[in-house]
Amino acid sequence: MGSFKALCNVSLLQLFIVLCLVFPCFATDLRTTLVVDASDATGRPIPDTLFGIFFEEINHAGAGGLWAELVSNRGFEAGGPNIPSNIDPWTIIGNESSIIVETDRTSFFDRNKVALRLEVLCDSEGDNICPDEGVGIYNPGFWGMNIEQGKTYKVIFYVRSTESLNLTVSLKGSNGVGNLASSAIMGTADDFSNWTKVETLLVAKATDHNSRLQLATTTKGVIWLDQVSAMPVDTYKGHGFRTELFEMLSALKPKFIRFPGGCFVEGEWLRNAFRWKATVGPWEERPGHFGDVWMYWTDDGLGYFEFLQLAEDLGALPIWVFNNGVSHNDEVDTSAVLPLVQEALDGIEFARGDPTSKWGSLRAAMGHPEPFDLRYVAVGNEDCGKPKYRGNYLKFYHAIRTAYPDIQIISNCDGSSRALDHPADMYDYHVYTNANDMFSRANTFDRTSRNGPKAFVSEYAVTGKDAGTGSLLAALAEAGFLIGLEKNSDVIEMVSYAPLFVNANDRRWNPDAIVFNSYQAYGTPSYWVQLFFSESSGATLLSSSLQSNSSSNSVLASAITFQSSVDNKNYIRIKVVNFGTSAVNLKISIDGLEPNSLQLSGSTKTVLTSGNVMDENSFSQPKKVVPIKSGLQNVGKDLNVTVPPRSFTSFDLLKESSNLKRKGSGSSTWSSM
Repeated sequence: MGSFKALCNVSLLQLFIVLCLVFPCFATDLRTTLVVDASDATGRPIPDTLFGIFFEEINHAGAGGLWAELVSNRGFEAGGPNIPSNIDPWTIIGNESSIIVETDRTSFFDRNKVALRLEVLCDSEGDNICPDEGVGIYNPGFWGMNIEQGKTYKVIFYVRSTESLNLTVSLKGSNGVGNLASSAIMGTADDFSNWTKVETLLVAKATDHNSRLQLATTTKGVIWLDQVSAMPVDTYKGHGFRTELFEMLSALKPKFIRFPGGCFVEGEWLRNAFRWKATVGPWEERPGHFGDVWMYWTDDGLGYFEFLQLAEDLGALPIWVFNNGVSHNDEVDTSAVLPLVQEALDGIEFARGDPTSKWGSLRAAMGHPEPFDLRYVAVGNEDCGKPKYRGNYLKFYHAIRTAYPDIQIISNCDGSSRALDHPADMYDYHVYTNANDMFSRANTFDRTSRNGPKAFVSEYAVTGKDAGTGSLLAALAEAGFLIGLEKNSDVIEMVSYAPLFVNANDRRWNPDAIVFNSYQAYGTPSYWVQLFFSESSGATLLSSSLQSNSSSNSVLASAITFQSSVDNKNYIRIKVVNFGTSAVNLKISIDGLEPNSLQLSGSTKTVLTSGNVMDENSFSQPKKVVPIKSGLQNVGKDLNVTVPPRSFTSFDLLKESSNLKRKGSGSSTWSSM
């Protein structure tokens, strides 16, 4: 009985193997079809503003990053208003027998009274001879200053002295070794008896990425210093932005920039929140402030005016996020919030008021008489649900709507799944989650009401172990999410990743789009994913649907038609994310085109993938995970392509716009994936 059963089992197994050879028993070949309707009649306009960027002062994104100021704590204010105070990262050159350094409150500037007093005890002759290099102070900047041979650096500082002045200003190499550039500032006691502004240009004789700024003397006496600045003269348009970082932003072709936060706007406590009025006017007069959420000092050289200028330079619309009287730990009662409402109204006047108005005249005095194109404001950040938010929000909303009826006002409250209980033009939607959940959220807005305010997905990213410090896995999940947002752009007005920047020396948050240090920068895979969508704003979304022989939902796709900002030619762009671990044989079928209307020459394929889904870029391998572009071997109404596992692929098909077919409006169908 037992041996007969075994024989039957062997026979059944042999039969199964034979059948599998004839009829495939395992899904070794994943086949998917993408049907795209490229006719004019079924296309839907994508908002002109869909994709942009969000800048928060986090990870030293601005101070020690995009803002090209080389000196950290340039006004000696970071130690607080009480003296004596800490002057970190300034360091004393010399010992107690040669120099005594302390802060006092004798600054020329009313809003930042702390200055630095240097009592020089040694001299160039006599019993107490100064060292050859002199005594004084140096500043290492933000983890080293990047000084490059042949480049010019403008140094500005304020000084006064009880005696004649003989001060050497120099750029020194690593650990103070090597003189890269120097200038001698000399004068009589009468010349410097009062606060005097000094400017000097230093041309570097060599390159050192870990340099320092040094101010030293060999002359006995008392010297006061304040507001010491050093900046390269080759910032973008002379506006103070680090050129290579600005160019990485520009490459994204952002249609808007949300600023300056984020939690940076709120503060752990209101006393440390970003206040725009303290960040405008001459840089020397700005008091700076301690950002107590991300725990570092900013001199606020990158202030409200500079953010508006950054938006203009990028060709992006500014979205100003202001504090609504709510921080992480304290709140202003609605009955007392009107002064903050007025501060917001004043900020709008500064941005777009007539140059003869109170605040518009200050903007004009700063060199920009024309108004900035401020059309959007956000009332707070992630404050919905806090006790005072709704009451405060309504005070801001009605005051701004009355004074500036064209301004679009953004609420912190999520309206994606239920209607808001207060008026708004847009609502914020933030999501930080793991890779699988992010990918699954591609259809989040499929069920959102098509009536009411639109969504502003102003912060999204994969975080945690799936993300590392910027993995391919995270980027692919985000790509799937973005495809879903693009397909739902009838209810989504704007989208931006967060955070944008990280100085590798101060990672307060992982991951980030752009990583940099004093002289290097690279984009994470999440940065490169955003480039795939750089032509989507203002494009036309084409109706598309996927059919697959697999029950897996690991493939997402969308299709747009656009006019390239590079060559002004018309293209169909088909984006496909394969989040699965197997290659997919994809048939792309395009309807609505005349025969032979797609051109092989000029049509390309771009693929983002890597050997390991957790691969990241780094300073040593900045292009380990980057898009690879190549020409297509054939184009036509039907394309058969293989989509690699764990990849994001874009097919750009060059077309003649005159060859599009037009269908009746009743033929439009939409399907979400």
